[in-house]
Amino acid sequence: MQKELQLSLSVTLLFACGFLYRFILKSSCLFCLPSFKSQQGLEALLSHRRGIVFLETSERMEPTHLVSCAVESAAKIYPERPVVFFMKGLTDSTPMPSNSTYPAFSFLSAIDNVFLFPLDMKRLFEDTPLFSWYNQINTSIERNWLYVSSDASRLAVIWKYGGIYMDTDVISIRPIPEENFLAAQASRFSSNGVFGFLPQHPFLWKCMENFVEHYNSDIWGNQGPDLMTRMLRVWCKLEDFQELSDLRCLNISFLHPQRFYPISYSEWRRYYEVWDREPSFNDSYALHLWNYMNKEERAVIRGSNTLVENLYRKHCPGTYRHLIQGPEGSVTGELGPGNKES
Repeated sequence: MQKELQLSLSVTLLFACGFLYRFILKSSCLFCLPSFKSQQGLEALLSHRRGIVFLETSERMEPTHLVSCAVESAAKIYPERPVVFFMKGLTDSTPMPSNSTYPAFSFLSAIDNVFLFPLDMKRLFEDTPLFSWYNQINTSIERNWLYVSSDASRLAVIWKYGGIYMDTDVISIRPIPEENFLAAQASRFSSNGVFGFLPQHPFLWKCMENFVEHYNSDIWGNQGPDLMTRMLRVWCKLEDFQELSDLRCLNISFLHPQRFYPISYSEWRRYYEVWDREPSFNDSYALHLWNYMNKEERAVIRGSNTLVENLYRKHCPGTYRHLIQGPEGSVTGELGPGNKES
């Protein structure tokens, strides 16, 4: 009887410790619930090399519904992995925004495996080839700084911690089974919108060195997909894809365009159209929606039956329910202070 009691108490204590550890990760204090954390919390969270990383390099505090969908869909597909959203607008002392003022921020904060952290580039770039470049750059005259700083930050964070980086317009639809990989945007051309590596991978170190040595932010993509492509060509002898097979070179997988780009950038409007028969995307892990191309600001509208609306309904149902408006501008779902999404 005594042994059974001890076993029961041990199980209860173990459960309580696990709950407390998770609670501490989701909070920087015991009596308030902000969803952004200390640097020590970040190190602990990403120490297992399995994080899914998103970045916001502007000062924006309220994510768009597409950003919300990207983060929610990743949290849904990877429920046992931390989804970390770095936001430049956050600081360690930022008060928790209200649901009414920042509904998307509040919604994402409520998801159990989503963690919001301040993006401190100077600290992030320490101990990397990017540190001296960052300290010398005059950001006020950099016309593409939001994109260039994002290109740099994603290299540094995955090099330091490992895991998977995704752009905030990428909707996850099934798990990526690779550890060290790049995503082909087209044959022999890599994107930098999705990639994953184990920490301290030498390919990313070489990318950071090349980023500095050949820095030219006036050339669109020079620090991003062009950088990944030219470094991959040094690393591997690139060939054309054969049917739907991925390519492998040393310990890097170069994934077929169908994995993330089944709809090419020139066809991006098709996401906002009604299809007679919608694609299954059975060969894809995630879908890049090419938000940069959407200068027309095409919207996701409740009840439109467009491809993108149906993707939201399936892969980010919380975002769809709480943030997507109907044709009259109404949102039927409201996120209350006690609601939790997972």
